[in-house]
Amino acid sequence: MTHKVSLIGAGAMGGAIGERLLATGNRLAVFDLDKAKVEALVARGATAMASAAEAAGASDYVILSLNSAAIVRRAVFGDAGVAAGAKPGTLIIDMSSIDPDATRQLAADASEKGLRWVDSPLSGGAPKALTGELTLMAGGEAEDVADAHKVLRHVATNYTHMGPAGAGQTTKLINQVLCALNFMAVAEATKLALDAGVDALKIPQALKGGRADSAILQEYLPRFATRDYRRTGRIDNMVKDLNAAQDLARRTHTAMPLTAVCAEVHRLLTAAGLGGEDQAALMEFFQRKDEEPSR
Repeated sequence: MTHKVSLIGAGAMGGAIGERLLATGNRLAVFDLDKAKVEALVARGATAMASAAEAAGASDYVILSLNSAAIVRRAVFGDAGVAAGAKPGTLIIDMSSIDPDATRQLAADASEKGLRWVDSPLSGGAPKALTGELTLMAGGEAEDVADAHKVLRHVATNYTHMGPAGAGQTTKLINQVLCALNFMAVAEATKLALDAGVDALKIPQALKGGRADSAILQEYLPRFATRDYRRTGRIDNMVKDLNAAQDLARRTHTAMPLTAVCAEVHRLLTAAGLGGEDQAALMEFFQRKDEEPSR
């Protein structure tokens, strides 16, 4: 069964989600301030909308794919926002990665306006969205999470209800801590292999199935080794998530020394102008002065 869905935010991640929803037969209305991003989905069969309110009014489900809690709030409750056009009972599915506390307040504010809210951040990135293989962690009322799955099943193979509003976002922060530390470990190990004269491109196969193996090792070690910086994510987005994880750790009095170091490395790279680059550009942190620039 297909559905009428609105997408607010058609960036790299939102665009991939929209493309997959169209490929699986759903009717998609889309709004983004960047008209070129909207047109890319229109070319695949989506309908462009003049505002978030207009998009919300055309659908039963509204998916948000945005960069911060402040932007999510404006998109939903600002002028010509989702709340201004949505029918009572519309289900808002926030696939952004934002602060859990902000999510709980957004869900409460939506409920006051007769709207439902599920936070469903993701893991897997744009490549997995395009193949319908995302991992999603959801927060919200059980019936709303089940309803959201009717749409999200088109983009995900792993969908877990983690608890009430905000629980999905908390789980995403845990995911990001694990990913960021793994990215750093694989980048560091890649540099050691290159400096020691080992064929780094053989390492993924050599370690496959062992305890050191991971999806990040298999995908990114070859990219680290060859300085393949094509963009499937952004370092500054990881900074945002690590900042949120550290904020949560302070509230829960949780010691996270490795996360602190990892976050500082990401901040250094962002300060050096690499914030818009993919995680593969972590290799720049290990660049020696006597090496040829790789960018």
